[in-house]
Amino acid sequence: MTALVSLADVAAVTAAALAEPEPWQDRGLCAQTDPDAFFPEKGGSTRDAKSICLRCPVRSECLEYALEHDERFGIWGGMSERERRRLKRRTV
Repeated sequence: MTALVSLADVAAVTAAALAEPEPWQDRGLCAQTDPDAFFPEKGGSTRDAKSICLRCPVRSECLEYALEHDERFGIWGGMSERERRRLKRRTV
């Protein structure tokens, strides 16, 4: 069974990430775009966010941050939470 993510959960995660930004976060292309693209509703498209990530100069730093901090929501470093889980399983 898959749990639904509430808007409050996404807001809390986003607020925590923005409270003390990492040095690389200001250079991310996501900082210049609509944050909703990076937190699509369940079943929503991730295409726009991932296409932005492909051109982002801090993509690797972003992905590393998400993996180290066990980010469970949103697109980070061009990967969804499910893709990050798979990556972690392959590297463990």
